[in-house]
Amino acid sequence: MFFSTCHYNSKHIILWFKFVTQFKNEALDFLKDIIIILIIVLFIRTFLVMPFQINGQSMYESYYDKEFIIVDRLSYLNIPFFWQISEIKRWDVVIFTPEVSEDRKYFIKRVVGLPWETLKIEDGRVYLKNQMNGEFDEIEEWDYLSDENNKDTTVRGDRAEYIYEIPEGEYFVMGDNRNHSTDGRTCFQTCVTRENYISPDSITGKVLLDLWYFNFASFSFTQPVLWIDTHPRFLDSHGKHNY
Repeated sequence: MFFSTCHYNSKHIILWFKFVTQFKNEALDFLKDIIIILIIVLFIRTFLVMPFQINGQSMYESYYDKEFIIVDRLSYLNIPFFWQISEIKRWDVVIFTPEVSEDRKYFIKRVVGLPWETLKIEDGRVYLKNQMNGEFDEIEEWDYLSDENNKDTTVRGDRAEYIYEIPEGEYFVMGDNRNHSTDGRTCFQTCVTRENYISPDSITGKVLLDLWYFNFASFSFTQPVLWIDTHPRFLDSHGKHNY
């Protein structure tokens, strides 16, 4: 009786040891998989793409409040003396951090002026100085501005002349909803604490995919505030221009 009991207990101990060992191995494998997944996600968010949900109407009608977008971080990645895929171009819609508000870390605007260029805003129109003859040529923005905003770009409602001489390595950006956008015209909040321009270091990336907003209440792509029916535009970012 004593020997059979010892045999019974040792058998259970062996089974328990195998169970604990197997559980430990599976737990370590699971933890390893989680770490690998987190590293991949961190790499993707840091260097490749990043999801955002738009808050506000500063880019209306190109992009709407609550709309989901995917931002391309790879294109602007700049490793000195090694790698830069593409430069920041006029009409790119970019996400950046002007560092003017703790409540709103990221802004979304359209690049209008490039380094060393001179822009003029007057009587609702936007002009770019011609490097050849020094004359100001009007920029046609009908392709991405609504009828309400096209040829109605002002500075706090003032239609007088404003000149912006963009420094080296800086960019001038504006929202497509011109008279309802806080942007480079007013230094993103106030020109007492910062300038009118943004640097590449502050730019997170450019809009890659436009996924819009899916309204589960109506099971449609209906914007819940404006009640506008539309669908994802994906790679269409309203980037055509003439001037």
